[in-house]
Amino acid sequence: MKSGRRSVAVATIAGALALSVLNAPAAHAADTGITVSDIVINKGKPIVVGTSKEVRPPVTFKIALPAGYTTADPFRYTAHPFIYRGSPKTAAESADNYIGPGIYTCFETDSKHARCEGTFHIDPHPSRKQVDSNNDATTWKTAVVLRLWKADGGLKTEEYETRSQTVQLKRAAKATVNATPEPVAKGKAITVTGKLTRANWSTKTYGAYGDRTVSLQFRAKGADTFTTVKKATTSSTGALRTTITASTDGSWRWVYYGNSTTGVATSAADYVDVL
Repeated sequence: MKSGRRSVAVATIAGALALSVLNAPAAHAADTGITVSDIVINKGKPIVVGTSKEVRPPVTFKIALPAGYTTADPFRYTAHPFIYRGSPKTAAESADNYIGPGIYTCFETDSKHARCEGTFHIDPHPSRKQVDSNNDATTWKTAVVLRLWKADGGLKTEEYETRSQTVQLKRAAKATVNATPEPVAKGKAITVTGKLTRANWSTKTYGAYGDRTVSLQFRAKGADTFTTVKKATTSSTGALRTTITASTDGSWRWVYYGNSTTGVATSAADYVDVL
């Protein structure tokens, strides 16, 4: 068979996935014979989400079909991974505590096998209810939904298989910086201030992130890399403030390296001339 590709749209709006199943004839929960393997979500990295911007982490996987089904007829089967909390079946059919692919494309390697790639769709907008609580910043489990469809469009059988891999969902963080005075005399003090905030998924705003250790980094004029020269702890309002002796021209920035619930934050660089 000639190798090709087919794009598949997946329902990700709450209720849409459940509706397609509820409208289909009853099916027995049995082994579909479909195999989904080599799942990679967001290149194995944590997924970081803010308060308004959609995030589309990449996902890749492979499909192997059972006897009687071919990649030439993609309407006869459904197979894709998703991440969830709670029960995989309940999450997938209600779209609550569920994150899955929007559209993915499968490249046929032969009549029984395909290599698929696409993106998950995470929208922090309140109407989507995907990340509507800060408790969603945690470890999510991975599962696959597998369905076989009859020639007349009715659902033949379905199953949900869990996987051992997990995905960390994190709240986005932001950092600001201001180094003064500009310019400064050599040997005098430079005061570097800033603020660390992180996404609050409940209020859809960025709030102060206090009691966090943040690294102050410096890059000398003409250099390629930043080096950590000092560390500071944020106040209850997320404020940062420290002083350092001016020695040479260069740029200053704050870097917060994140934790299990919060992503990395790097401020812009503030350049200071040293006279």
